[in-house]
Amino acid sequence: MVLNNIDKLIEKYNDAETSLKEEAQLRAYFNGDDVAPHVEHYKPLFQYFSKAQEEQYTKDVPLKPKNRTVFYQWISVAAVAILMLGIFIPNLIGGPKTLAEYSQEDQEMYLEAKEALAMLSNNFNQGTTSLNTLNLASENFNVGIEKASHITEFSQTTNKLLKN
Repeated sequence: MVLNNIDKLIEKYNDAETSLKEEAQLRAYFNGDDVAPHVEHYKPLFQYFSKAQEEQYTKDVPLKPKNRTVFYQWISVAAVAILMLGIFIPNLIGGPKTLAEYSQEDQEMYLEAKEALAMLSNNFNQGTTSLNTLNLASENFNVGIEKASHITEFSQTTNKLLKN
């Protein structure tokens, strides 16, 4: 009867369905001398678990972690300070310049860039107008195809009536 019970417990153990009490029964059985031959291969496993419970960690565990987070907090504070200085110092020194305050060469480059961007914008607008025209033509073509299909359907029906 005990052997039958051990077989059931081993099956439950392999399916991960045993309780702690049942596992203790298995450990006690396999630590004994009278282990059945067909379950002998489980003996080292359960003996290992018994020995592993007796092991203890002897090194001291430091309770205070190293203070690296303070260093990272100061880095973030320094980064914010540099960012704020980068934003406010240019505004305090002179503020934004007007077009008249730039040199003649810079003003000419600004006007040329402005013309080029205006031309690019105009060409984009013409391209979208052309696409709208093509879209309209495509829609009209689809309407024509649909009407042509109605005509072929009408002619097939007419042919059927005329044949009868």
